Amino acid sequence: MRADPAEYSLVSPGTLRAVLSLLAGEPARWLPIAGGTDVMVLYAAGKLPNRNLIDIWNIPDLRQIEVFPDRIRIGAACTYTALREQEIVSREFPLLATAAAWTGGIANQNRGTLGGNIANASPAADSLPPLLVYDAELTLISVRGERRLPYRDFHTGYKKTALAADELIRDISLPRRFAGYFSHARKVGARNAQAISKVCLAALGQITNGTIRDVRLALGSVAPVPLRLNETERVLTGKKIDSSLIETARKNAVSEIRPIDDIRSTARYRAAVAGNLVAEFLAKLATAGMDA
Repeated sequence: MRADPAEYSLVSPGTLRAVLSLLAGEPARWLPIAGGTDVMVLYAAGKLPNRNLIDIWNIPDLRQIEVFPDRIRIGAACTYTALREQEIVSREFPLLATAAAWTGGIANQNRGTLGGNIANASPAADSLPPLLVYDAELTLISVRGERRLPYRDFHTGYKKTALAADELIRDISLPRRFAGYFSHARKVGARNAQAISKVCLAALGQITNGTIRDVRLALGSVAPVPLRLNETERVLTGKKIDSSLIETARKNAVSEIRPIDDIRSTARYRAAVAGNLVAEFLAKLATAGMDA
């Protein structure tokens, strides 16, 4: 059953203040839309429940990437193409740049936005595990003011978030302190391009004299929310990498995740792949430590 355009309305206030005013007046009525790569899929299938949309695509406050000495701040309506083309993102946050290149095709990257991916809250989204390992912080705004929230606290359940009905994601901040880390990203899907992940991994590691000083692991498509492997990280930190530790990490990673059977894969396959991806990362991290 396809949607009937006559049943929908779209307004384009043009300013952030006007958008927030609309959301404050009738918070349950309006759905913000930027690139629309997720919203329009539901619309085309006749499954979009919101009938009133607010265009936030051309609001300059939401489209900037700002660089500060201690962090970068990415406007929520920045596209994946903008992320791919921003030199500092590629140099200091390569996991995010890689995820941007993984997301759909060129057309989707030209329209899809980082804030939209966050708000859509799919546990299979490629860009979300990098935000976890980079300790991202969100700025949420409304007419009531603004609040900052660690990204790790944003997802509260499957397709559920801490975003209030009258709030908008304004920007995403990433601290500039990961330049000395080894980074590794892997995506497993049905094909090499334009495929939703069966499992994806974003990982950072810092190793000195064979000992892991810090390690950060996040997985997508293995739980109701994008997942940071906190327990596996704890087991690894301060240890020297050998075959025994790699096997322990593999088992710990599998015990932390909650994969499901769905149209794209099975829980059993996802668990096996997740363990293998963590093991692969640790083997590469060990090699990087020897080469340093």
